Order: sequence, then structure tokens, then C-alpha cells
Amino acid sequence: MKTHQTEEREDILEVIDEHQCLEYLHSSSLGRVAFTIGDELDIFPVNYACDGSIVVYRTARGTRLERGPRDRVTFEVDGWDPNQRKGWSVVLKGVALDVTSGIDPFSKALRERNVVPLAPGKRERWIAIYPAAITGRRFHVPPARSQPAGAVRP
Repeated sequence: MKTHQTEEREDILEVIDEHQCLEYLHSSSLGRVAFTIGDELDIFPVNYACDGSIVVYRTARGTRLERGPRDRVTFEVDGWDPNQRKGWSVVLKGVALDVTSGIDPFSKALRERNVVPLAPGKRERWIAIYPAAITGRRFHVPPARSQPAGAVRP
């Protein structure tokens, strides 16, 4: 009878739950929003803030970031800790809506979030992404293992 030994792997991609995804989402302020305009897929970096699971960012009038999101979008944020050699990525899929002139209390509350755009120019349009799904992954990169003789390091 053979016994099967399992070795613990440190390089496994781990699916994280929604609560952990939200923790990561709230821990950052720079992400990427992707959407289509016509037949083109665009992706832009944005500074953002959160209200629960809703992501809000600011953009300028007349930009693709203002014109594009009126429908489904994907938002992604990630991070890397070089000391612990751990990384993570959170993806939020949902609908983006302009909340710049909304008079409802929720739109007003979103506009009170501390969104500090680093891009130059006026960023007076407020876009909120309402999630339909939030997923995330976390991974650990083990220290480099010794390479065979003659191997070339990148």
C-alpha cells in the first residue's frame, strides 16, 4: 500500500471572501476602472474612496472617464508587500453611474468621501460604481529557491 505525502505549498493562489475583499478595497486609494465605449475597451487609473462596497471616483468634464461609464464596468485594485512577499487583487464588477448632481441623501454622502485625484485639472464629476460581484485573490511568493548549476537569473 502506497502512502501519499503532501507537502505544504507556499505559492498557492488563495480565493478570499467578500469581507476580506472589502478590507483590501478600503486599504487603498488607487485602482483601475475598465469599460467599453463602442467597440473599444479602455482602462484608466483612478484615485477612489469607498462607502461600504461602493467605489466612488472623480473625473473631469468631457473625458472618456466621464462619458464611458454609464453601464457595466470592472474595477480592480491590488497590492504587494515585498517584506512578506505577499500580494493580492480585488475585482469588482458592477454598474457605474454619475452621482454629481444627485439630490438624494446617498449621492450627497458619496460626494462627501475623501477622493483626492492625483491627476492634474479640475475633477468635478463624481462617478459611483455599484457592485454586482466582488472577488479577490491573495498569493505568497516563496523565497527564490537555489537554481541548478548554469542557470541564468533574469
